[in-house]
Amino acid sequence: MRHWHLRSPATPDEWQRYYQLRWQILRAPWQQPPGSERDELEAQAYHLMLLTPEGDIAAIGRLHQLEQGGAQVRYMAVATEYQGKGAGGRVLAALELQAVKWGCGYIRLNARDTALAFYQRNGYRQLGAAPQLYGIAHFVMQKQIRLDGSSEQHQQWCRQLNDTWQQTIPLSQYMQLTIASFDGNEIRCEAPLAPNINLHQTMFAGSIYALATLTGWGMLYLQLQALGLRGDQVLADASIKYLRPVAAQPQARCALQHCSGALEMLAEGRKAVQHIKVQVFSAGELAVEFTGRYAVLPAKAEAV
Repeated sequence: MRHWHLRSPATPDEWQRYYQLRWQILRAPWQQPPGSERDELEAQAYHLMLLTPEGDIAAIGRLHQLEQGGAQVRYMAVATEYQGKGAGGRVLAALELQAVKWGCGYIRLNARDTALAFYQRNGYRQLGAAPQLYGIAHFVMQKQIRLDGSSEQHQQWCRQLNDTWQQTIPLSQYMQLTIASFDGNEIRCEAPLAPNINLHQTMFAGSIYALATLTGWGMLYLQLQALGLRGDQVLADASIKYLRPVAAQPQARCALQHCSGALEMLAEGRKAVQHIKVQVFSAGELAVEFTGRYAVLPAKAEAV
């Protein structure tokens, strides 16, 4: 899908094909007439389609804002010949990014029973049953895309995180790791090239791995702060893909929508697991992709 691209429909023909695919996948199998695939929010919603290099529409989705500071995904559909190939995931990720740009705190959707696993893999939690549609069971699902708390609280948590790194992970001091920014959705961490350079005058692979690992660890820490939870964080497993050398201005980025796994069970004294994706950039260009499986062990009760 390297040369596929995402955008909103722009011409009458594209809009016609966009709605045709929506009807074909979501309404026609249940003998619903053309036109039943639209509602009163079409004009004010954000529409997206994934185009193949040949101009075929592989997948579509729609997003609209909710009054409670959230956004709702509706009408996700993937053309039959492109199902199971990642097309739906690309559309969903782009809709989530749009919700972030709108300043939304969460995304909600109603998923049919056959799509539950797809949304769970993408970090959505099941909240309860939704009304059936055409006899198909649906479930309300939700994903947090911005941490609760004020900007002042976010800054305080970042100071605490930085102090934790400095006091408990000596490598972070040597790397000169710093938090460049955190807006409630995305944390960006930096480490200058000079103390992390190799003989090729690019960033040492071990430093890249440490930068990505600590950035993911930091996002996990911030989530725990927002939830008022405590625990011992460890990296259980990870994979990393080096796409190009990191030759200048190393920066790692981790967004909340790329964190999958609930943490609330810590309050019940149970271990929590979360998969976190981190990207490392070189002067603004994507250079490394890292995915870590982090575990949080319940904090031990202090002896009296």
